[in-house]
Amino acid sequence: MSAPGSPTQRLDRWLWHARMFRTRSLAARFAVSGKIRVNATRVSKASHPVEPGDVLTFPLAGRVRVLQIMALAERRGPHARAVGLYADLGGDGPAPGEGGVAACAARPPGAGRPTKLERRRIGTFASPDGRGGS
Repeated sequence: MSAPGSPTQRLDRWLWHARMFRTRSLAARFAVSGKIRVNATRVSKASHPVEPGDVLTFPLAGRVRVLQIMALAERRGPHARAVGLYADLGGDGPAPGEGGVAACAARPPGAGRPTKLERRRIGTFASPDGRGGS
């Protein structure tokens, strides 16, 4: 698995260790889909080797993630350790649903009519005085 010059790791294993996907099989399925780029080159194999310094670009959770690999891991650990495996190069702010003003205004397509609580939150967001209502 490791080359003599520089250590490498399978793409699906790194994505799983970095907690981008819940299971390794989901990470492998995503890698095979061809939606991920490693150093601007489209990859369609889960076994593609990655190493520290590589830049990954892929869509995830409604936004395009751009991550630079900082380290490789032997085991899948807690979130605090997983965050140290990469540096997030995409500085486009939080995705819808992650907080801020966009969280109360964002609704997935086809979600149907808003609930009463969602309408109140939308009213608070939309009114100039911040109290909601009309």
